[in-house]
This record gives sequence, C-alpha cells and structure tokens, in this order.
Amino acid sequence: MNDNEVRIVSLIPSGTEILAVLGLTDKIIGRSHECDYPEDIQNRPVCTQARLDSNAPSGEIHNKVNDLLQNALSIYEIRSDVLEKLQPTHIVTQDQCEVCAVSFAEVEKAVAKLTQGAPKIISLQPNILQDVWGDIERMGNAFGVDVVKVLENLEARVKIVEHRTKGLAKNEILSVACIEWTEPLMMAANWVPELVHIAGGKPLFGEVGEHSTQFKLENLLASNPDAIIFMPCGFDLNRTRQEAKILTNTPEWEKLHASQSGKVYITDGNAYFNRPGPRLVESVEILAEILHPEIFQYGYKGTAWDVLSNS
Repeated sequence: MNDNEVRIVSLIPSGTEILAVLGLTDKIIGRSHECDYPEDIQNRPVCTQARLDSNAPSGEIHNKVNDLLQNALSIYEIRSDVLEKLQPTHIVTQDQCEVCAVSFAEVEKAVAKLTQGAPKIISLQPNILQDVWGDIERMGNAFGVDVVKVLENLEARVKIVEHRTKGLAKNEILSVACIEWTEPLMMAANWVPELVHIAGGKPLFGEVGEHSTQFKLENLLASNPDAIIFMPCGFDLNRTRQEAKILTNTPEWEKLHASQSGKVYITDGNAYFNRPGPRLVESVEILAEILHPEIFQYGYKGTAWDVLSNS
C-alpha cells in the first residue's frame, strides 16, 4: 500500500489509540468528538456529534440513551459533510456497543452517501483482552505495519503483573465490585473481570466477554465486597467523584465492608477501563496498584485513580 494514499478517519477513541501506538497518527485526517488521546490528535476535524448531553446526570443520560435506541436512532450522528470533504481511504469504527460510539450500521449508511470513493471500513469488536491484541494485529495488517514489538511490549507488562500476583495467598486476594454506571447501577463486564483477576483480585460481578448488565443495590450489599471501584463509562476522575455520591450518600452504604475499611476507589474510566485499546495495560497496572499497594507502585494515584474519602 502506498503510504501517501492512506487517509484514515477514526470514529472510536480506542481505534485512534491503536493507530497511534502503531505510529500512524499522521495518517489520521479526522476523528470522533470523543477521540482525545494522544493529545496531538485534537486538532483533527471532528466527524461525529452526540444526540445527548454528556454533562447531564447519569440517570438522565441513561433515559435519553434508551429513548434514542427505542426509536431506532443512533446515539451519535456522523457529520457526512465533513466526511465528504476529507475523502478518507479508511474508516475505523466498532461493532461492540451502541452506547460507546457510532454504530457500524451508521458508518455503512454514511459511506453509502459519499459521492467520491468508497473507503474501507475497519470495525473493531473487542470483548476480552485477547480481542484487543487481535485488533492491534488486524490494524497493523491493514496498514502494513509490523506489530510484533508493540504487542510484545504490551503483553510483557501484563505478564509482569500476572507473575507478581500469582504468589498471593488466598486471604490476600480481595473480592472486588467494579461499578460502570451509578444510575441505574451497572457492573463492569467485558474485559474488566479479566483485568481484575490479573491484578490479583476476585471479580464478584460481570462475566468475562459479556456486556454489562443492570444490578440491584441489595445484591451489592449482600455480596459485601472487600473493595469497590467506580469506573463509570465516559467519565473522568472528577466526574466520577461526583457520580459516586449517588451511591455513597445512601444510608446502606456505610454498612459495606469496603466503606468501613476505606477500600472504595474512583478511577478515570474514560481514559482507561472503558477503552479497549493499548491503555488497558495501564488499567491492569492501576488495578494492581489499588489492590496491592504493598507490591505495586506505578505512580498512577491522584491522576488515574484515588481513594474515595467518606467525607
């Protein structure tokens, strides 16, 4: 493939991050409104917009999402005029979650309307960590980039954590609840239970490779986890701190073992846990640092995660 001809529009943040780790940032000519990493991507034209207000309370966002989906509308719109001007050779999107990014069907519709050229659509569909490595490989193959060193580096970092947590005694492995949404309450699934396990924790909810599901507060109280980690989808550390109050201000919360022992944590889910790209490796390291500070000190505290104070 002639390098000069490659013009990529990435409509999903994890796809943008995969392209960046493969050294293809300069080939990205357009992005989604949520693609914000690496920083030098932010000057690219924006090709999508949301049909909802992401600053609204989580309950309101949830209801609006449901309304849109029930009316067979995508949560995100593609700006076809921008796409037409950019004339990409490739569009990177996803077919994993209608709430996370532009749906594959929407991209197909937008491409069909283009008057010039027919860009190749690369659709990512990751459910577990191995799928992310597969997506990196597939992207490398599509653009003629050797991925061996990139994958070796990412996998080696995961193996370091895995190796160091393997020797833990049974009583050192904390039971962990990872909260992906607060109103309604949802537990993180897909790759998250796998990351918790690698980091030396016992994930209580969420099936590996399955979508997240709604959950009752009574079930959380009944399971009484050793640690609770907030990682709401699309929210940074400060927004997560605010969102957590929806649960932590309930009278029952104080009865939880994790609350009493000070093992309730907030994370920047938007940058790490919600994005199935290269930074899932950082997500493993963040979990390891949270659950086993006696073994791991990566220095993520304060920027990627924090202890949620009771005050």
